[in-house]
Amino acid sequence: MLVEEIRRELRRFVDPHVLRKSIAWEKQYHEDPKLYGVTTPLVRKVASKYYQKVRKLGKREIFGFCEELLSSGYIEERTIAFDWAFRVKKSFEPNDFCVFERWLKRHVHGWGGCDDLCTHASGAFVFQFPQFVPNVKEWAKSENRWLRRASAVVLIYSVRRKQRLEEVFEIADRILLDEDVMVQKGYGWMLKEASNKYPREVFDYVMKHRREMPRTALRYAIEKLPVEMREEAMEKGA
Repeated sequence: MLVEEIRRELRRFVDPHVLRKSIAWEKQYHEDPKLYGVTTPLVRKVASKYYQKVRKLGKREIFGFCEELLSSGYIEERTIAFDWAFRVKKSFEPNDFCVFERWLKRHVHGWGGCDDLCTHASGAFVFQFPQFVPNVKEWAKSENRWLRRASAVVLIYSVRRKQRLEEVFEIADRILLDEDVMVQKGYGWMLKEASNKYPREVFDYVMKHRREMPRTALRYAIEKLPVEMREEAMEKGA
């Protein structure tokens, strides 16, 4: 009943203009996106409103609601599911890795879902349980472009908190030559986030690999570096 209530609420906010625009955007990365046509800020408000009705339940019950929301295939419901999963991060346990990996494989079909899950719930999980980093590294070998992107993006949560720098470079090594631009942007973003805490280390890494790193990844990686470092990296990368 609660999930149906959420769906009715989402339908109240449907905007045909938002729907047309969102479908055009999502189709760049998703073959057949399912959307209500609700703006992300409104979806977040719905997520927050209805979380108040489940917040006192156990994590497994909340995950059950998340699974039901994800099963519909609607992007707005996926956003709510991932939002709720992140809200219970203090209750995460090691066996939750299987849950997040399954969601990534079954319910992520574009960069928005990949980044939402990985920079929040999955990222918080890996931060708490670094023993699963080897599992994450395996994603870098996947034929699924979103798993390969996820192998990098999932470390952003940790590196923002000054953790996992060594693993950041290991993942970058694994997907350095990936031909998929969404993967290139993913690990470039990871390096950019690392540069906020470790500018010299990221600069040194970029300079070491400047001749083989795809231009897209390089530009993302150096975006937040001091101007003199950016200029040198771009000159050497030319």
